[in-house]
Amino acid sequence: MKTIYLDNGATTKLDPEVVEVMNKYHLEVYGNASSSHHKGQEAKMALNDARHIIAKSIGAKDKEIIFTSGGTEANNFAVKGIAFAKKEKGKHIITTKIEHDCVLNANKWLEKQGYKVTYLDVDEEGFVNPEDLEKAITPETILVSVIHGNNEIGTIQDLKKIYEICKKHNVYFHTDACQSYTKTELSAKHADLITLNAHKIHGPKGVGALFIKKGTKITPLAHGGGHEFNLRSGTENILGIAGFAKAVQLAMKKEHTKKMTELRDYFTEEVLKIPDTILNGPKGDKRLCNNINVSFRYVEGESIGAYLDSNGICTSTGSACSSHNLEPSHVIMALEDNSERAHGSLRFTISRFTTKEELDFTLQELKKTIQKLRKISPLTKLMKKIV
Repeated sequence: MKTIYLDNGATTKLDPEVVEVMNKYHLEVYGNASSSHHKGQEAKMALNDARHIIAKSIGAKDKEIIFTSGGTEANNFAVKGIAFAKKEKGKHIITTKIEHDCVLNANKWLEKQGYKVTYLDVDEEGFVNPEDLEKAITPETILVSVIHGNNEIGTIQDLKKIYEICKKHNVYFHTDACQSYTKTELSAKHADLITLNAHKIHGPKGVGALFIKKGTKITPLAHGGGHEFNLRSGTENILGIAGFAKAVQLAMKKEHTKKMTELRDYFTEEVLKIPDTILNGPKGDKRLCNNINVSFRYVEGESIGAYLDSNGICTSTGSACSSHNLEPSHVIMALEDNSERAHGSLRFTISRFTTKEELDFTLQELKKTIQKLRKISPLTKLMKKIV
């Protein structure tokens, strides 16, 4: 049975060119970048080259890129690091109800430490209202954290507008760009802190980065030998960082985004032909080029996903980080307080390796699955009685 992988929002397969680079570094460039001998300096050069590639991709300075173990660490570093550094000014943070779990849980932890957190509502497509954000800012506000491209519904926030509001009120702005990085415009001009990672763009797992704008006051979370400009101690993962940089170079090619956008629009149009189907999130260029999230009435997304998986098709009902949780998606619930809609949602996330033939087969199996499940669903029978 052939695998059709449509869960690229959870992770992506390694690009063969990334594997080739990593194999070279694994076997040849194995020194510690802090060592003064020639093998250490080889590693140091590789580290510097990768930092430059990633910095250039968002228009940042090399020293503004701090490597981490991934997006979760980078998000925690941004949120907690600013909270600790600015606690004398105030203890108020603003975020949204549709953030990734690592941002939400970092903020919930800070609430237990005496910080106050405002969780902004979003509209029916998942957008933050800039007026609501500005009204929420107080003299005690030290940080605003708003996800760029949402990991579940693909909504792309207007970072420029949000950043302008934050600068007007002298508040730091952080954005989690793990899903949007290389898929849409992302500039260091529009944030003080930006979270990036490798494994969403066909790079290795276990490596990410945090852009920290020069002059931003932040407290390190990891103390040790003073690596990463004294901001994140720990021997650098040269192998992973080199793979990260190569993945960025490949992902930045415009033809990849164009292909994913065309496949997204084709698949979305066909899926929405299924009766009683709702698209979660916006259409068009305000949505991530690889994201389709749909709710099917009268059936559960988990059941649909299981049937598709039995035919080799990998999908998800939301973030992989919370897939063990049977609670309805907090992102879908933020769009509409409707547990049926949330439980009936399914996320398809494509990649540059996805083909139209794969999507056509998925559509064929999806239609059969929906029809089969609706026939046995008690919700379908209940609605027929009401009508």
